[in-house]
Amino acid sequence: MSSTDRRWLALITLCSGTLMIVLDATIVNVALPDISADLGFSPSGLSWVVNAYLIAFGGLLLLAGRLGDLLGQRRVFLCGLAVFVVASLACAIAPAPSFLVAARLVQGVGGAFTSAVVLGMIVSLFPEPAEQAKAIGVYGFVASSGGSIGLVAGGVLTSALDWRWIFLVNVPVGVATWVATLRYVDPQRPTTAGRRADTTSAALLTAGLMTGVYTIVEVTQRPFGSTATTAALAIALLVGFVVRQAGAAEPLLPLRLFRSRTVTGANAVQGLLVVGMFGTFFLGALYFQDVRGYGPLQIGLAFLPSTVAMGLMSLRFAGDVTRRFGVHRTLILSLVLLSVGLVLLSRVPAGGAYVVDVAPALVLTGLGAGLGFPALTGMAMSAATPADSGVASGLYNTTVQVCGAVGLAVLSSLSTGRTHHLVVGGADPTSALVGGYDVAFLVAAGAAVAAAGLAIGVLRPRSVEAEPIPERDLVAESA
Repeated sequence: MSSTDRRWLALITLCSGTLMIVLDATIVNVALPDISADLGFSPSGLSWVVNAYLIAFGGLLLLAGRLGDLLGQRRVFLCGLAVFVVASLACAIAPAPSFLVAARLVQGVGGAFTSAVVLGMIVSLFPEPAEQAKAIGVYGFVASSGGSIGLVAGGVLTSALDWRWIFLVNVPVGVATWVATLRYVDPQRPTTAGRRADTTSAALLTAGLMTGVYTIVEVTQRPFGSTATTAALAIALLVGFVVRQAGAAEPLLPLRLFRSRTVTGANAVQGLLVVGMFGTFFLGALYFQDVRGYGPLQIGLAFLPSTVAMGLMSLRFAGDVTRRFGVHRTLILSLVLLSVGLVLLSRVPAGGAYVVDVAPALVLTGLGAGLGFPALTGMAMSAATPADSGVASGLYNTTVQVCGAVGLAVLSSLSTGRTHHLVVGGADPTSALVGGYDVAFLVAAGAAVAAAGLAIGVLRPRSVEAEPIPERDLVAESA
């Protein structure tokens, strides 16, 4: 087997693990009613089937990325995969609500350790720019379309079999990925061998992120005033972490990464971009369920135009478009397409036809995401040294998860508030629901427009090239 074939098989293996993790964030959503009926969840307790996973996943990504630099990225990937598979089996046999929530928390831990180091390994596997762009395009498709694929898979498994199969299916897939990783992904020497893990920084960061994600998911269930204490605690912990990084000899998150205009700008733009994408999947699913009366399988199939558009663009055309127009213009084009798609979604009438009123908007959002995610992924990793590729990968994934959770909380609150206002004003329930979703999609479009403005102002064409790290920083880090 040639080295080229081996590297592409390694990429497929890594992306298979990533897809399994991304799927799990949405595949559970369509099965929640069946889970509730089978295990006897209370309405408030049922949300923790999703929230427990998100809190552990979002809170541990940065730490997992840094551990990949310290211990070896393949080792961390394999450990995370093993934890995820075992936790998936525990979820499948859960006899009670508390057992399932605890297993989902452990699943989130495994998911964080598995996905945090993937980008770092891909960058190491494909150092040549053209091949790296193709590889990142494959990864971008998996990461961005996994949510809609999860809705389809969840609908099929729940309708044809049983909700427990949405977790059981992870076992054979996870085991196959684990074996393939041992065969095709070569072990890498830790890039920061001999350096210590800063346990204080790790504790501050993990506690801060987990408290912050907990606050975000609780805001959707309770008024903000009741979560103000945890919000203040999260801010204090994260500020303490930043202060410690500024003075640490061996920082967990080197602040010099943020000196790169490209890395900082790409993460900021990505944060705004995922607001639109998370809103599309979550609120779109609610729209199909509550307004159009679709079942789980129909909801998943309704998102296929977006998934297919993302796949075609990121896997086939994104590289050609980028080479023709440049990374900067390609990114702007992607954000314009996404903005137009979200604006069209905000104008969908209550009784509109799917083919005429909904599908074109989903195609545009898919095209925008398929163009934008690969470009932003490459930028976010552009200034990372080999010693920091794991933590840069973790930072990118943390941006996606935390900003997605924040955006979802904001959009859900705005949608619910607008719907309530319309109902009080005398609107019929269906029109009120559509009015709420329209406002949320319009705000999501505003986030995409803001992302385009930020890309124009910060990610100027000359700044999107990989920026060299000042030599004095590299000397200081290796001392």
